[in-house]
Amino acid sequence: MAEDRARLQSLTDEYQDLQNDLSNLVSARQKLESQQQENQSVQKEFSTLADDATIYKLVGPVLLKQETSEAKSTVVGRLDFIGKEIARIEGNIKDIQTKSEEKKMEVRS
Repeated sequence: MAEDRARLQSLTDEYQDLQNDLSNLVSARQKLESQQQENQSVQKEFSTLADDATIYKLVGPVLLKQETSEAKSTVVGRLDFIGKEIARIEGNIKDIQTKSEEKKMEVRS
């Protein structure tokens, strides 16, 4: 009886840990999606600019002039990175959801 109770407690703790991990991953995905939307907005703004437009980059309290092509490629690079991170986190979320369902079934049995 005590052995079953200890096993059940262990499974419950593992399930709760998986749920916490899942919550953290969902938060991370939401943050990345927000950053992705911001960068997509910037990319959209860049598409309306003339090639000789002046772009400034905020570095601390200072605005520094930046080449248009450099600024555009930086945004494209960020979007690529963010997209890959979102895909990686989505994979982790699916893995944890699968493990979580397995633990839930173990607890019920």
